[in-house]
Amino acid sequence: MAVQLMSLGPLVDALLAGGYRVVGQVVRDGAIVLCEVDSADALPYGWGVETATGRYRLRERGDWAAFGYAAGPQSWKQFLCPPRRPRWTAKRTGGAFAAGEPGEAAARYAFLGVRPCDLRAIAVLDRVLGKVDGSYARRRAGLFMVAVACTEPADTCFCAATGTGPALTAGYDLALTELVDSRAAQAQSGSGEAGHRQRLAHAVTYLAEAATPAGADVLAALPTRAAPAELVDRASATVAAAAGRMRRSYAEADRPALLAGARNAAGWDDLAGRWECCGNDSMACPTCFRTLVEEATDATGDHAQPWQRRSPV
Repeated sequence: MAVQLMSLGPLVDALLAGGYRVVGQVVRDGAIVLCEVDSADALPYGWGVETATGRYRLRERGDWAAFGYAAGPQSWKQFLCPPRRPRWTAKRTGGAFAAGEPGEAAARYAFLGVRPCDLRAIAVLDRVLGKVDGSYARRRAGLFMVAVACTEPADTCFCAATGTGPALTAGYDLALTELVDSRAAQAQSGSGEAGHRQRLAHAVTYLAEAATPAGADVLAALPTRAAPAELVDRASATVAAAAGRMRRSYAEADRPALLAGARNAAGWDDLAGRWECCGNDSMACPTCFRTLVEEATDATGDHAQPWQRRSPV
């Protein structure tokens, strides 16, 4: 299917009508965080972020972009691999135990706004957990991913140096690119706060392209029109410009061998001396799959249920 122009509202409505639980970004507690949404109106229109080493602050953008910020402080992993869940359950039946997996219903999630770096992280989890963790596999099988090409990298971003972004390459059902035209906003009519928001909204364009049959089905159900060639070219140029703004780079090297050879480097001691075990790192890291298993039994010994939880160290 060719690149199409579409709106976010009908997309979210179609996903909800299709039985998906839509997870997107919202503004909460001074950050842009992930949570379930029931409307495109919940997205963080007009908000961006300022980031630096040890710094994260919201800022008003002055436009109506819904994805005008870099990847946030949370990981999509929390919905695919929850921080605490039962592994299996066993009950004494007569003189033996009957064991099986808990009867959890696999949630059908639709992730809205997944960045290229997060797509690569989910691919890592697929390789590690996809064939050994039944709960993860069920959640992953029902997942619909709407990815967004990055046009606003943070000062700390480096995906261009590692070949993982900011352009989208694979691992998604539907790809979006958000384009903002500040001149178009000035040309729109309207007055007051509602008119101001209308002008800003009209200045934002969403280009969509399906990558899977599921993505094509969703896109075909939306009100769309073919994107002009000049907009498609502008979208590609905008993403390429984002790559050029990333200031962090890495020399070509065999990185696994480089890390293995630096196992006793003094820098690790310095890092360990400043590290505090808050327990958040394993959930914030998009590829960490470190877990602990805790046994839970009742006083009679007739029931046992191991729980898996995120390990903080």
